[in-house]
Amino acid sequence: MSIPALPLLLPTEDSHLTQKFGRETANYFSGSPLNRLSFLRTDPVFLRFAFAHPHARFLLLNNLAPLVQASDTAHLAFASHADVAPLTGADPFARTEAEMLREYDSSVEQVMVVFLGVDEKGVLPLPSDVEGREEAFGYRDFRGAPYFAVDVTPRGKVAGAAEALIEKMTGKGFAFHDNSPRHMGLQAGQAAMYGQARALIDWNARTPFCAQCGQPTLSVHAGTKRVCPPTDKAGTADGQPPRERKPCTTRGTVSNHSFPRTDPTVIMAVLSADGTKLLLGRQRRWPQDWFSTLAGFQEPGESIEEAVRREVWEESGVRVGRVILHSSQPWPFPASLMIGAIGQALPGEGEEIYLGHDAELESAKWFPLEEVKEALVTGVSSLGGPAPEGYVEGSLRLPPQTAIANRLITAVVEGYWVQSRM
Repeated sequence: MSIPALPLLLPTEDSHLTQKFGRETANYFSGSPLNRLSFLRTDPVFLRFAFAHPHARFLLLNNLAPLVQASDTAHLAFASHADVAPLTGADPFARTEAEMLREYDSSVEQVMVVFLGVDEKGVLPLPSDVEGREEAFGYRDFRGAPYFAVDVTPRGKVAGAAEALIEKMTGKGFAFHDNSPRHMGLQAGQAAMYGQARALIDWNARTPFCAQCGQPTLSVHAGTKRVCPPTDKAGTADGQPPRERKPCTTRGTVSNHSFPRTDPTVIMAVLSADGTKLLLGRQRRWPQDWFSTLAGFQEPGESIEEAVRREVWEESGVRVGRVILHSSQPWPFPASLMIGAIGQALPGEGEEIYLGHDAELESAKWFPLEEVKEALVTGVSSLGGPAPEGYVEGSLRLPPQTAIANRLITAVVEGYWVQSRM
């Protein structure tokens, strides 16, 4: 698999922050070309207009796998309004949130449609069947093609319509790409679009019931919020008022509505006290000689720096002193935010490795920076992929550029931790 380009950085500029800390690092799954326009997710007029516009494009996900060009799986493929309407309905945003709550019927299957944003810069070319033939989409001061994501996983009462849409799109020469983190070959900006779509559709599928009262919830705000309706028309006769549902605290003064979750996760490159070696770990399920940086979930009431020190000590026994932040990476498997850091071990006993606290790692070692530098040239591959050309059996193997672990390792080898002191 060829390594996709990483997202573009900010335009060239000479701010004081850049002079001191260097250019900003953008990681894979960031750099979406879309303006999310999150404040318009509650505007049904905007959503209706955007959804039905000829320039609207729809990213289809089947069991979270995205639709791609079969001949070029690095690029997403998109459906049109005419394609998706038999599944979603011609106008799924016809009602306001208040109307959706008032008319809620839990027996009706809700096809998940998520608003992703508007391509204001024209980064994604329009299909030839609409380019130049229709008036461009515009709402207020915003111009560009609207993009949505649709869950087409065949399930429940809409399975037949979903299967028909899948068959139609695959018949056009498209395919549903493996959505495993081991196969991250999408073009960078489109990977960010997929990451947003995957995380939101997965969250909606995982959150069908209210965490407060256990009753079914309703998706609103174009897929970015779920609420617990006070009534339900399911099981009532035509013309009869909907039945009252049992009380729920989310409808009172404590509005604990359900919003998409993001799980903060620290991931860190740890230097030896003298700055000549790098600490890397290996899990049992990984290929032989394949190592990476240490990582773990940040816990409540814990700073990022504290989480780095705790996770490193629990997994490897090494004690970390100073910690600096490097960059972050959205990681939609399923909903993490990887917070990249660089830390330095305390001298002497602080560098001693002990794996008896946490059984996550099979091995942890200190690698000389020269060996790590060589591995970045000859030993980089995806977790499930073959070693690259030029790799010598038994040598160190490292994660690909699409992983923030690679970016942290590269930063250490290139002296980022020294430059940040300037």
